[in-house]
Amino acid sequence: MYDSDMEKVLTVLLAGGMGERLYPLTKDRAKPAVPFGGMYRIIDFTLSNCFNSSCRRICVLTQYKSNSLARHINRGWNIMHTELGEFIEVMPPQMRVNSNWYLGTADAIYQNLYSIDQNDPHIVLIVSGDHIYKMNYQKMIRQHRHTEAELTIAAIEVPLEEASRFGVFEVDASNRVIGFEEKPEKPRPLPDKPDKALASMGVYVFNLDTLRQSVVKDAELSGSSHDFGKDIIPRLVRGSVAVYAYNFQDENQKEAQYWRDVGTIDTYWEANMDLVSVDPHFNLYDRSWPMRANLPTLPPAKFVFGEVGKRLGVAVDSIVSAGCIISGGMVDHSVLGPGVRVNSYSHVQESILFEDAVIGRNCRIHRAIIEKNVRIPENTVIGYDLNEDAKRFRVTHLGVVVVESADKFL
Repeated sequence: MYDSDMEKVLTVLLAGGMGERLYPLTKDRAKPAVPFGGMYRIIDFTLSNCFNSSCRRICVLTQYKSNSLARHINRGWNIMHTELGEFIEVMPPQMRVNSNWYLGTADAIYQNLYSIDQNDPHIVLIVSGDHIYKMNYQKMIRQHRHTEAELTIAAIEVPLEEASRFGVFEVDASNRVIGFEEKPEKPRPLPDKPDKALASMGVYVFNLDTLRQSVVKDAELSGSSHDFGKDIIPRLVRGSVAVYAYNFQDENQKEAQYWRDVGTIDTYWEANMDLVSVDPHFNLYDRSWPMRANLPTLPPAKFVFGEVGKRLGVAVDSIVSAGCIISGGMVDHSVLGPGVRVNSYSHVQESILFEDAVIGRNCRIHRAIIEKNVRIPENTVIGYDLNEDAKRFRVTHLGVVVVESADKFL
């Protein structure tokens, strides 16, 4: 390892979630493998954080529909220097200790203790592969060592009315955790900010011995849900273990902190639409904190068949990935993945088009998510009559239409 401070740190990235609320985008892929921002997958943001934080000994624990996720990591993240002790390993369930799938986040660690021990870490960093944010984990690990903590949990202030979705802390003046409740009905506000609560980000730094003892004990409890937030953390806090909160330091270089769980179709669509604004909340263009992706070998995007005085063959306020061809069409406030084609006289607005989607001639597409490889027939209208759309496609609360297959047009 080129950074000696991180030699005894092992990162375990939990990437096995089903992502049920993102269905049908998770019909054939795990949530961390869902495309985001045109050329990225959701997991790329956590992996970029790891890479930029010098966390380069990484085990990725997968479970549901993991083929595309494993393929993406093997093709896009095979950049570690093994001779320096760096690696990234995709690890499906081993069934080493029992025949169960992972029963919860703590059980996922318990079932992989053998692999964790094989890497001989002193500290284990546990992160999730389904959030969008920028964070230097090395700063958190330094605080963990400085405070001589046994567990450190990343924390972020959230509006009190939203806090019931998270684990909520109580901390003392030194930021030691003295109370923790997972998804409380009545979240406890911060003493000096009655409209805010301190919430867990699901990022944990454990001493190895504390982690091992906690998940082994938890595995023996038949009534446990085997989850860090519901079981492990409250038990450690009650047991007077040295548990500290780490206040999130955003590397996004914006006034407001950015941390998103794009857990529903609507929040996913909103987060993508933010990226195409003039001054987006999340900065993809900061070269001091590069975001890595699995970039296909494709030619540059191309815009053709423009007509003088007409908005044809153009894209405005949009992200257009490599290999796209806007052929006499109009793209407005949209995110286009690699290899997308928009044909003549079609108008795509406030939409997300996945890789190799094709929009036929004379189409009008508004507030839609078009899945990979879907070909939209000529003269199709989507997003203007939601009652009609709902007969064939999923339509969300915000009126986002998800087109998962071209079969619905037959």
